[in-house]
Amino acid sequence: MTSADQVPGRRASAEDVEAVRLQLGRPPRAVHEVAHRCPCGLPDVVRTAPRLADGSPFPTLYYLTCPRAASAIGTLESSGLMREMTARLEHDPDLRAAYTEAHESYVAERDALARELGLEPLPEGMQSAGGMPRRVKCLHALVAHELARPGSNPFGREALDRLPEWWNRGPCVRVDDSTDSTERNGGGQ
Repeated sequence: MTSADQVPGRRASAEDVEAVRLQLGRPPRAVHEVAHRCPCGLPDVVRTAPRLADGSPFPTLYYLTCPRAASAIGTLESSGLMREMTARLEHDPDLRAAYTEAHESYVAERDALARELGLEPLPEGMQSAGGMPRRVKCLHALVAHELARPGSNPFGREALDRLPEWWNRGPCVRVDDSTDSTERNGGGQ
């Protein structure tokens, strides 16, 4: 990926939330901040609060929002890549250790955000995302983690390296007065 701007710690602006709404085709839930920006300038990963407004657990800390990236990742998922990745965990102790570390840092960061927001952390043992640490279940979540925290997720990095440059055609949505200017390219979480 080229020089994508990371914006850790930046609260999502109203324009960012509107862009995410258009990308998802629905109002986003629990958006806290933009965790990564696509080279086109729009958010492509948001960091979400670990609990919804009603207190329900929301374990996905990093949520991929770009429909073009989501579609490309869906293609990777349908290729059987997740099954191959999971099989490699069984036979590669270094990879298993790196993936376990990704899981532990994900959960620690999610718990720290809960405390920062005055929320109760999620229950002990609540799965992190994407199947971590035992299997590869959702490449969308693993790529989102890697985009938000480069070098944090070995399978997210591997999947990201296999993706086409989804941003080449420009922004996936236009944030303006129009409420239905979304380009739907499928996929998503």
